[in-house]
Amino acid sequence: MVDTAFTWGDDRAPRTPWHQTFIYELHVKGFTARHPGIPEKLRGTYAGVACEPAVAHLRSLGVTAVELLPIHHFVNDRHLGERKLSNYWGYNTLGFFAPEPSYSSSPNPRDVVSEFKTMVRSLHAAGIEVILDVVYNHTGEGNQLGPTLSMRGIDNAAYYRLSPEDPRYYMDFTGCGNTPNMQHPRVLQLVMDSLRYWVTEMHVDGFRFDLASTLARELFEVNKLGAFFDIIHQDPILSQVKLIAEPWDVGPGGYQVGNFPVLWTEWNGKYRDNVRRFWKGDGGLVSEFATRLSGSSDLYQWTGKAPSASINFVTCHDGFTLHDLVSYNGKHNDANGENNKDGSDDNQSWNCGAEGPTDDAGIIALRRQQKRNLVATLLLSQGVPMLCGGDELAHTQNGNNNAYCQDNELSWLNWELDEAGKEFLDFVQRVSKLRSNHPVFRRRRFFLGRSVRGSEIKDIAWLNPGGTDMTDEDWSAAFSRCLGVRLAGDLIGDVDERGEPIVGDTLLMLLNAHHEPIPFQMPKMKPDQHWEVLLDTAAPGEDAKTNYGEGEKYPLQGRSMVVLRTVSTAEKEEKASPAFPGGVVPTIVKAIVPKGPDEARGLAGGQGS
Repeated sequence: MVDTAFTWGDDRAPRTPWHQTFIYELHVKGFTARHPGIPEKLRGTYAGVACEPAVAHLRSLGVTAVELLPIHHFVNDRHLGERKLSNYWGYNTLGFFAPEPSYSSSPNPRDVVSEFKTMVRSLHAAGIEVILDVVYNHTGEGNQLGPTLSMRGIDNAAYYRLSPEDPRYYMDFTGCGNTPNMQHPRVLQLVMDSLRYWVTEMHVDGFRFDLASTLARELFEVNKLGAFFDIIHQDPILSQVKLIAEPWDVGPGGYQVGNFPVLWTEWNGKYRDNVRRFWKGDGGLVSEFATRLSGSSDLYQWTGKAPSASINFVTCHDGFTLHDLVSYNGKHNDANGENNKDGSDDNQSWNCGAEGPTDDAGIIALRRQQKRNLVATLLLSQGVPMLCGGDELAHTQNGNNNAYCQDNELSWLNWELDEAGKEFLDFVQRVSKLRSNHPVFRRRRFFLGRSVRGSEIKDIAWLNPGGTDMTDEDWSAAFSRCLGVRLAGDLIGDVDERGEPIVGDTLLMLLNAHHEPIPFQMPKMKPDQHWEVLLDTAAPGEDAKTNYGEGEKYPLQGRSMVVLRTVSTAEKEEKASPAFPGGVVPTIVKAIVPKGPDEARGLAGGQGS
């Protein structure tokens, strides 16, 4: 029993609209365990996340919501204890109404709830929502071998799905030993009561449902009209919070990306896979890449959803970190004690010419550029971006893509950054500001792909390097790895909270995943306009040209991404005034100057050839 009394004061849920949401996935302990600016006693705790340095970091990134890895009270696996490891991620829930006590700075169990609430209140005060990663698809009671800790001893047949052939065994759609019986009213009541408790009593703002397809299984198949969805949709509390599905499990037919009902958003695994493959240089992907970049309308528009139904991500807790994604071709999970057999072998990664750490300056430069490409793509795609905590710090797990049992410095974020690390963090912050400053990156509706209201300009136009519309041949060419996209800022077709039309700059993105430079001709524009460079992941020097007229060719470097905007002659003259000396554009993104991809080994005949 705990004392639930707590002074919430003027705490209010931020209720950030989906199209303005930017999610940061973090582990409560790993996020602050090594943070030098947080008092040692508070590191790795709920109180640590609420500390000013931690909150300031999140705000500097433009984060609007944190997605916490499981904080429900969980148990460690017996086999991990035998190897002197522990369940670091926490996907082994025992108590669905209790916050994990090991994340509290107080040894007194009665203080855990109060500390969690204080963290939520502090994040809300900073305008940051709290989303919980919840695990209702299995429990910590394992398979038929146990342990027996809770529901198995109360009513095994009611709480779990038993094998119809031999009820001694469990139906297992998660690979974790058991599956709760979502067809039983008491199990549904347990889940709903737990969810309501975390919203009403703990003030959380939403949930990410681990292996959510399992929750929607009726007899065997996933049913998007099942009882689980019906109950949530009619609930006056739960239907108003953020609902995120991990839309797959390990059972037959479990991969359900694009199939969850209204009110739900989804981790878009197809976005992750395609973006990874495009930037490592695989050919024949530009058509799907364009679809993912523009909000995955093929997955969500047909059900009446918005682009924000797609939670876009390149990395997450499960798999390579961003730094390791460009540093390793294969997993290196020996530290887990399973002979490197655990973790996925399908990573769509590329080490840029050497496996793991290297002193080769060309490879290092290329890796940094690839990270900039991936982050810029993530933050400037239509949909809701989710950044894996630590990617902005170039966090590495030394090639371990399944660090679920590594409660140590392999998983804890390192806040001691070298100069290159600081510059990359600055780059991520600047691209995030670019997204928030330009409403065309945060549309609430899908693009029409055609002229709007009699205009000669389309709300979105896909361009080949010649500056003209992509043809069927361009889309289908196996060698094609380069394209441009023009986003019309004056054709957003939406209004703000006051009913005023949303109008922004017209932007042009150029993306080249080929290993060689490709001159890209600037498309048509109004007579009094030119294109101004806002971002170039190949990081041109200070003396690089920043303004281009119609028909001029931009020197688009190999494996790089560029963002430009239209600027009128009058606006150009204003920026050249004393308010902007030297014509420097305040929003331009400066990054590390690489020596060039051609200096990295293996480029000529590697992934991009």
